[in-house]
Amino acid sequence: MRIAARLVIGLTVTALAGLFGQAASGPPAFEVASLKPANPQDSVIGLFTYPGGRITVTLYTLEMLLEEAFDIQAFQLSGGPRWMHDDRYDIVAKPPASSKSGKANPPYPKAPPNDEQRQMLQTLLVDRFQLKFHRETREGPVYLLLKGNNQLNLQDARNKDDYPWAGSLGGGAISGNGIAGTNISMPLLATRLSRYLERPVLDQTGLKGSFDFKVAYQSDDPHPDIVSSILTSVQGLGLKLEAARGPVETIVIDHAEKPSGN
Repeated sequence: MRIAARLVIGLTVTALAGLFGQAASGPPAFEVASLKPANPQDSVIGLFTYPGGRITVTLYTLEMLLEEAFDIQAFQLSGGPRWMHDDRYDIVAKPPASSKSGKANPPYPKAPPNDEQRQMLQTLLVDRFQLKFHRETREGPVYLLLKGNNQLNLQDARNKDDYPWAGSLGGGAISGNGIAGTNISMPLLATRLSRYLERPVLDQTGLKGSFDFKVAYQSDDPHPDIVSSILTSVQGLGLKLEAARGPVETIVIDHAEKPSGN
């Protein structure tokens, strides 16, 4: 009986130690992080990733940081103070060397943060902005990216090491003159299009791999409607966008405070 009792106690202590050890470790967090108001003279806006997991952010609002941290678009955010859309910040952060991200070696600085780095950004926002939030899944308007009736106008990507990109013919953001892409998969194209269409785009093409493409769109309107241009341009790829209803994940901001700095 005593042996059995000792065994039970030993197992219980081990289980509790494991539980509290896990709780004590907490969510992933940067080892070192500097956050300060952005220099208004800076001209580069972006989030950049480097070998060793280091991240730098310039001229980002809290809204933009939330989009990166949760891998969502602006229309998936709800609530929050007005200043989160206006005040801009710079961040330099480095993960622990022992973390998975500490061994990261992104192929280019504009490569998006990995899942662990996004979780570290969430932890940083909770700590520095006193962020409180909850998630909701709401039914709302979505687009389905599907194969169309025409022949596909997609070429297998020539260089699989190129930065995955989709935008205008001139190389910038989609502006209404057509659409071009380099080494981009259909799920990633759907994500990029959702930013312009302001609703989720769900890839249902069934197409695997990554592609290069270019389709010109001509309009007599000097300021063409972006949504109409995208719908027409996608048809030129042999695809189509179909309006539907579906689940929309939303991050609801319950509380946020301006950070005091480092």
